[in-house]
Amino acid sequence: MAKREVIDIPGVAHQAPIPSGVKIGNMVFSSAISGRDAKTNELPADPDQQAKLLFQNLRTFMAQAGGNPDNIGHVTLYIKDERQRDIVNRYWIEMFPNEKDRPARHAVSADLRGGMLFQLEIIAVL
Repeated sequence: MAKREVIDIPGVAHQAPIPSGVKIGNMVFSSAISGRDAKTNELPADPDQQAKLLFQNLRTFMAQAGGNPDNIGHVTLYIKDERQRDIVNRYWIEMFPNEKDRPARHAVSADLRGGMLFQLEIIAVL
């Protein structure tokens, strides 16, 4: 049986005693990834900046796991305000420009805490 390997995003600390994610064999599972600034661990109030950092943290997470965004098979996006979906989509398209080669995604409205506007969770295969 494969051993679980903890993955963290340097500079981005969870408020709970959980890792940013785990790798088991060639599978990668994230906890909630947010748009916190890895330099300050602060959450910007600006939605565009938060979305930009969200995808930057996703890229860092995948690098820490030994992969990259091409390894992502599924994304669950949690969004506080549906009117801000276009902001997320801009960075989504930037990360996954080929419309024929994007992960599956499910967006869910959520009552996110502490000024958080977006979170995501992923499943990836290395």
